[in-house]
Amino acid sequence: MPTDPMPTDAVETTRKRLSRAAEDLDTNLIAGLVSDSADRFGVVPYWERVCVPLLAASPGREPTEIAVEHALSEGIRVGLDVHRRHPRRPYAPDGVLLAGAEQELHCLGLHALAAARRELRRGSLLLGPALPWAGLAGAVYRARPHSVVVWAQTPVTGRTYRLIRFARDFPSVRVLAAGPGWIEPLPSSIIRLVGLAEAVRVC
Repeated sequence: MPTDPMPTDAVETTRKRLSRAAEDLDTNLIAGLVSDSADRFGVVPYWERVCVPLLAASPGREPTEIAVEHALSEGIRVGLDVHRRHPRRPYAPDGVLLAGAEQELHCLGLHALAAARRELRRGSLLLGPALPWAGLAGAVYRARPHSVVVWAQTPVTGRTYRLIRFARDFPSVRVLAAGPGWIEPLPSSIIRLVGLAEAVRVC
């Protein structure tokens, strides 16, 4: 995995190219740019310096703006998912399960985490967004992970009491809360992740 910081000129150039591709609703081009740049600079710096600022700057109010934002999100998701992925070479989950909280439709951060782990030749079981709590429990019984990362984008889906209840039901599993939706205090038994770099290190 590249360790040099991403140069400022590269940040500006890649942001502009991604923005133009999003304006054209060209999700394939966005995916290609994401995959190529992540391979060159590493997932963590690319995600933190390019993807996150662009996604945060998307107004998403007018119909056209909403379409552009969706194109950008979808292209980034696909680009992250193909990065360092070998479809015919199975990756062991390495005991880490990633899932979006119940009713949570946004979990791009988990796709970034999975891609960053693949850079380190580590696998993960990514079950996508909006996994009901019962489904998450079923996945834990079946996959037996040592760590579960649950993503919440907003306080509406970041229901802390449900996460606490889940952690109590699985005391042998390390539970980690990711995303900006967890705004209520968490007990010390649940690890609050802040940023992709920390998530990669902790997982």
